[in-house]
Amino acid sequence: MNTPWYKQFWPWFLIAVPVVTLIMGVVLLRLAINTEDSLVVDDYYKEGKAINSRLDKVANARRLRITTDLTIDDGLIAIKFHSGIPQDGTALKLAFHHVTLEEKDTEVLLTRDATGVFRGSTDNDLSGKWRVSLMPMNEEWKIQQTLTLPNGATIRFNP
Repeated sequence: MNTPWYKQFWPWFLIAVPVVTLIMGVVLLRLAINTEDSLVVDDYYKEGKAINSRLDKVANARRLRITTDLTIDDGLIAIKFHSGIPQDGTALKLAFHHVTLEEKDTEVLLTRDATGVFRGSTDNDLSGKWRVSLMPMNEEWKIQQTLTLPNGATIRFNP
């Protein structure tokens, strides 16, 4: 006795493969249209020139022999200079760039207190992997490092 086609396995399997492929294609097309690539750079030449200028700033920080300790504790940030402290006493910019999520990027202004320690605070969540850079307001030098936070210990933050 023959069973009808709709009670057998193979016709349903052969129908399911193109249906699943069609559904996945529609989902991927919708994702491609509705999301943007924030990590893609439009002008590679301009970005390459900017990288060279950043490298010059890092080299300048090495030449000045800047050595610092960075402490981040529950949004309170402190940078203590061991050598190469800016003599003019101006504020410093400490920028946190998240390695994958651009909307989490933040910048903190650090001011010098009476003990010579630069302090600042942020309300943003700093947990995760970050590309951290420190520079004065005139941007003549730059220290950058990749850090994973939170880190309860003092971090040697040197060029």
